[in-house]
Amino acid sequence: MFNKETEYALRGLVYIKLQNLKERRPGTLEVAKEIEAPPFFTAKILQRLVRSGFLRSLKGKGGGFFFDPGKPDLPIINLISAIEGDRSFSGCSFGLKQCDSDNPCPLHEKYAPIKEALNKLITEESVQSLAEKVYKKEFSLNEFLK
Repeated sequence: MFNKETEYALRGLVYIKLQNLKERRPGTLEVAKEIEAPPFFTAKILQRLVRSGFLRSLKGKGGGFFFDPGKPDLPIINLISAIEGDRSFSGCSFGLKQCDSDNPCPLHEKYAPIKEALNKLITEESVQSLAEKVYKKEFSLNEFLK
């Protein structure tokens, strides 16, 4: 549904948050291994997330990636917007420049409710809420990450 960068970013952030809940700060190689992503690509994604302010990092012994405890939760919609742009939420599923109820594409009638439900989901859920669900064993980490 989302591009690979977004998928890896979301899985990586959830994994990092899970480790932070255990008072650990994972490094790039650990994150890449656990989310089954290429290490070089994972490093670029994590650097981008740090530059965007979604994540923090420390170098050296005891270093790694972590969430700033003073920041509010990160809604999934903010992560997706930062990586893919807002077109993911407002664009036409058929690819038309102009698509709305007055000028609908062939998929508009059936896709509009799906798009609304997806927007609601990614607005209400955060990286932290997903990590909490995994942490509380509502989902297995292996099932979640694969």
